[in-house]
Amino acid sequence: MHYKTIKSEFFCGVDVHSKQSYLCILDNAGEKHVHMNIQNNFQIFKDILTPYIPNIVVGCESTYTYYWLADGCRQDSIPFYLGHALYMKAISKNKHKHDPLDARTIADLLRTSFFPEAYPYPREMRPTRDLLRRRQRYVSIRAEAFTHIQMIAHQHAIHGIGSSEVKKRDGQSHLIKIFNEHGLESLIYPDIETINAFDPIIARIEKEIRENAITHNPRDMMLLKTVPGIGDILALMILYETHDIHRFPKHQNYASYSRVVRCPQTSSGKITGIKNQNIGNPYLKYAFNAIIISAQQQSKPISKYYKKLESKYGKKKARARIAHKFNTAVYYILKNRIPFNENLFLK
Repeated sequence: MHYKTIKSEFFCGVDVHSKQSYLCILDNAGEKHVHMNIQNNFQIFKDILTPYIPNIVVGCESTYTYYWLADGCRQDSIPFYLGHALYMKAISKNKHKHDPLDARTIADLLRTSFFPEAYPYPREMRPTRDLLRRRQRYVSIRAEAFTHIQMIAHQHAIHGIGSSEVKKRDGQSHLIKIFNEHGLESLIYPDIETINAFDPIIARIEKEIRENAITHNPRDMMLLKTVPGIGDILALMILYETHDIHRFPKHQNYASYSRVVRCPQTSSGKITGIKNQNIGNPYLKYAFNAIIISAQQQSKPISKYYKKLESKYGKKKARARIAHKFNTAVYYILKNRIPFNENLFLK
C-alpha cells in the first residue's frame, strides 16, 4: 500500500456514483468551503472548482464510475488522485455511512497525506483493456457450457466425452446423437446454442483487439510472445493489465499486484490468517496461471520442470510456484526489454 503525499491549498473529495456525485472541498485547516451534491457532468463540476483552480487537487475512490472525472481533470490539467477503494474502507470505516461523510473522508485523506493511491489507467488504452476484460467474461460463459456438457455425461456414465470432444465444432452432430440415445438432448441443446452464439462474438472481439493493439506497444508484445505458452491474447492481457512495468519498483511488487503470492498475516510471531488475498489484479492472476497449459506443449524442458514440481509439491502448489516464476520472468522481460531466456528460467 502506497500513501501519497499531497501538497495543496484546497482538497476536493468526490464520492462518485452512477448518476450523481457528492463533493466536499476543504482547505489546509480542514474548514469546509463546498459541500454539495451534483449531477455527473464535468462542466458543472469544473464551474464549482473554478474559484479554487489552480490551487486544488481532486480525489475519489476507484469505483467503475470514475472515468469521466479522471478524464476531465486530466484534460484540464487539474491534479487528480485515484484512491484504492479497499484500502480506503480499511482506513475510514465509519460507524455511520452516507455520501456527505464519504466525500469529507476522502478530502481529509487527501489533506492529511494518508491517501492510499491507486493507478488511474490512461484513457487512450482503456477501451482495448476493457474489451479484453469483456472477452474474458464471454470465454468464461462459453467454458461453463463446455463443462456442463461433460458433467451431464459423467452423471449418466456416458464415456468417451472429454474436453477435446466437446470443443470440436465439427463433432457437435455426433455429440447430439450420443445424448439423443440417452434421452438427454434437451439438456445439452442450450449449451450447444450458447457455444455457437459466443464463438463469433469472441472471434470478432479478438480481431478488433489485435487491430487496436498494433498501434500501442508492438515491441513489448513481441517480447512477451518469446515466453513459451504466451500467445497473442495472453500477451495482450498481460500488456494491457500491466501497462507500465516501471510503476512497480521490484518484482515482488508486481507479483503481489498479480496475486501470485500468498499474503500471510502475523501477530507476535504467529500466522493469524491469509486474508486480503484478492487485493490485486484478477486478470493478471488468470493469465499467469494459464501460461503453463500451453508452455508444457511448447517446451519440453519447462514441461519436465513443472512435472518435477508437481511430484514434489502437488498440483496446486506446483501451479502457484510456476505462475510466480513466469511472473518474475515477465517483469524482467518488460523492464529490461530482453527476450525470454529458458536456461535462466530453469536455473
